[in-house]
Amino acid sequence: MLSIIVSCVVEKKERETHRRAASGRERVVMQPHATEVARLYQTEFIRSARAVGVLWAVCTLCFAVIEVVILIQPSWVGTRELRFRGGGGTPPQAGTLGLFEVCVESDWPMPECKGSLHTLTPLPAFQSPAVLVCMSLTMVWASVGCLCLFRFCNAATVYKICAWLQLTAGFCLALACVLFPDSWECAEMRALCGESVASFSPGNCNVHWAYVLAMLGVLDAAILSTLAFVLGNRQDALLPDDAKDGEVTGLLLEA
Repeated sequence: MLSIIVSCVVEKKERETHRRAASGRERVVMQPHATEVARLYQTEFIRSARAVGVLWAVCTLCFAVIEVVILIQPSWVGTRELRFRGGGGTPPQAGTLGLFEVCVESDWPMPECKGSLHTLTPLPAFQSPAVLVCMSLTMVWASVGCLCLFRFCNAATVYKICAWLQLTAGFCLALACVLFPDSWECAEMRALCGESVASFSPGNCNVHWAYVLAMLGVLDAAILSTLAFVLGNRQDALLPDDAKDGEVTGLLLEA
């Protein structure tokens, strides 16, 4: 009887030993599997972040070029197409106006422009909008220059720096779009658009494509800065520690 009891106890201990060994083997097998899944997830995230980052960088460069066009083009305001019935009077002149120049159509193929675009001297009434657009342009091109920092700095930090620069650029551009129509009551606008010109009332003129492009630039800056903030926060949250320390900071420019 005693031998039977001893054999049962020994058998029970052997079962527990086998169960523990099997559980340890399963744990050892599952740990590499979980590590592999995490590594695969991080790899997929890095690929997606790199694709979105490249798209963001291309849009940032395009936005910088658009800012240059907005600044130099004399097409913020233009005359309407009015029918002149004659009667001995002087027909209304057709032309456009920007921050630096006033261009009036003439007998020559090219319009006759008055202003100081070459010296970057804005029209007296539009000095404040011109300065704000120049500040916005500087901020956007500074964010373009920051793309080189992906080789040397933390990617999340670079994204956030660019986001703040683009957000500031959008704010300056939005303020310029508000101040520009507030400055319409000036001699240049009256000469081009008639005496009925007032603040936020262009008289015989309409806003032209450069001003519309400036307003779209405000929306573009808001979208790009938001995307940069999202990319920076996702880099902080999901990238592995070695990527945060600089191993993957060059992924954007390597694509």
